[in-house]
Amino acid sequence: MATVTTQASVAGFRPLASRSRFLTGSSGKLTRAWSFRPLPSTSNTTSFKVEAKKGEWLPGLTSPPYLNGSLPGDNGFDPLGLAEDPENLKWYVQAELVNSRWAMLGVAGMLIPEILTNIGLINVPKWYDAGKAEYFASSSTLFVIEFILFHYVEIRRWQDIKNPGSVNQDPIFKNYSLPPNECGYPGGIFNPLNFTPSEEAKEKELANGRLAMLAFLGFLVQYNVTGKGPFDNLLQHLSDPWHNTIVQTLSG
Repeated sequence: MATVTTQASVAGFRPLASRSRFLTGSSGKLTRAWSFRPLPSTSNTTSFKVEAKKGEWLPGLTSPPYLNGSLPGDNGFDPLGLAEDPENLKWYVQAELVNSRWAMLGVAGMLIPEILTNIGLINVPKWYDAGKAEYFASSSTLFVIEFILFHYVEIRRWQDIKNPGSVNQDPIFKNYSLPPNECGYPGGIFNPLNFTPSEEAKEKELANGRLAMLAFLGFLVQYNVTGKGPFDNLLQHLSDPWHNTIVQTLSG
């Protein structure tokens, strides 16, 4: 629970110290503390405490009862009540995690090659033209290969969601294992730096994944409006910040 404590006199008060600490503690949630020194007065002082529910995505809005803050990244956000069913909630948790990871890879794959091409280190097509390029195999062959690989991974992931721990050991990559009752947090070859799947790491991964999903959507909209990639649009904006803006682009 985030706590705000104040002490005030009848005549008034003035701040003695104000401390605002963000993203603190193991849960990464908002914690704010205010301290006030009462003005000189002979009146009795009154102390009161205001408590806010941990994990509110909108101040003053009560989180749904089925989102109790126990899940990583739980900020009480479910305005449509999609996760009210516990079985659906298990699926949505994994769905968001996988989409977050793909979004982070996608944003990096859209942005980094464009930057490296612009500065002359490599010469590759922009992300919106990448599908037109010729690769080591035809597009149909690549599709079949990807379908087989993804089918294998997704079937095992689905089995793990239904029965956590049932596929903890990968039959091909022997170093690939999951902690007991965990699903979706890989180890072995998928974790070369051997990061521990702590609560803090899960919070950070979801925060970056959600940001990447928004960035990916922004890149798509940006290209459809301007016909350029994100780095080219950034350079255009920086060349004349007062005129090359989203308002000018949409009005033009």
